Amino acid sequence: MQELHLLWWAVLLGLAQACPEPCDCGEKYGFQIADCAYRDLEAVPPGFPANVTTLSLSANRLPGLPEGAFREVPLLQSLWLAHNEIRTVAAGALASLSHLKSLDLSHNLISDFAWSDLHNLSGLQLLKMDSNELTFIPRDAFRSLRALRSLQLNHNRLHTLAEGTFTPLTALSHLQINDNPFDCTCGIVWLKTWALATAVSIPEQDNIACTSPHVLKGTPLSRLPPLPCSAPSVQLSYQPSQDGAELRPGFVLALHCDVDGQPAPQLHWHIQIPSGIVEITSPNVGTDGRALPGTPAVSSQPRFQAFANGSLLIPDFGKLEEGTYSCLATNELGSAESSVDVALATPGEGGEDTLGRRFHGKAVEGKGCYTVDNEVQPSGPEDNVVIIYLSRAGNPEAAVAEGVPGQLPPGLLLLGQSLLLLLFLTSF
Repeated sequence: MQELHLLWWAVLLGLAQACPEPCDCGEKYGFQIADCAYRDLEAVPPGFPANVTTLSLSANRLPGLPEGAFREVPLLQSLWLAHNEIRTVAAGALASLSHLKSLDLSHNLISDFAWSDLHNLSGLQLLKMDSNELTFIPRDAFRSLRALRSLQLNHNRLHTLAEGTFTPLTALSHLQINDNPFDCTCGIVWLKTWALATAVSIPEQDNIACTSPHVLKGTPLSRLPPLPCSAPSVQLSYQPSQDGAELRPGFVLALHCDVDGQPAPQLHWHIQIPSGIVEITSPNVGTDGRALPGTPAVSSQPRFQAFANGSLLIPDFGKLEEGTYSCLATNELGSAESSVDVALATPGEGGEDTLGRRFHGKAVEGKGCYTVDNEVQPSGPEDNVVIIYLSRAGNPEAAVAEGVPGQLPPGLLLLGQSLLLLLFLTSF
């Protein structure tokens, strides 16, 4: 009710306000119209009557739309901004126009657009953004536009579109996406499938074509041949992996993330340790273990060494390196993640009791692990638990890593000082 009162006062005040000097304001077909087209304007002029429902600013020289550009006209239903020089639409420039039904931003130079403003325009029926410089559209850009009937995105610089971009547009009947430089890789295959199955009218389909790769240049998306595509999968393994291993000082923890997918996924490590979170885009070291040029590192040999083959080495592993180690593989079709929790405890001290309580807690829940004659047995596929006991007695021979993918350097997997190594392996 308060909003209705405010709108009513806005109408009354608008009737008393003058039209901006460069524009013509009046009523036509029951609409309050402000015509500011072809006025050589370089900014949105102030002083519009608050009851304006149609505003034309087409064919001017507007370079951008700042926040609150149309705050004076809250009842606006149609906004025409074609053929300007708009490069940037700032956040908040359009968000206040909750009554807007038609928006024309075509034939500008827009490369920076506040897509979140569209979330407030739930009544929008026509959106024209063709003939701009758009290179990217967020997946959720149109999530609130359930009333949208016509969408024009043709003649931009879009290389791809995220799967599901058009799913919220349940009222859509007309879509133009032709004449964009699409990269015909696995990430665009969904668009071909959707376009062939949808009832939405999509004109000029022969001009919805590939620009790259070169072998497919000029091929219409509708005739795109099958591509070998698969979402990422990961399997995280680690060394040492033997129960009851007796190892001597110099321990190096070796994790290996075996990644599969097409196109080849990008591998990323997320490491959560007591001192904070470490993010690593693999690789950060060369085959010699030294930091790659341009990689941020305190020394020439980073604390966490991520190799191109998917291996991660942590030299001199100790309490400071306890935590969760996750590898994340991502390509155009999705992502996959696998994690291992690593904890160290000295037998006979509080750490062992703490770890024991974690085991017993999982056992009570009916999952996790239980022990039989000091051997840990997983009780379900969601928890693969390995405990490695290390002994003080004698001078045990060093364990040598074998079977670690990527031909890791010799002399790894050495530990001492009577520690208990606990590894929880969880795949997502």
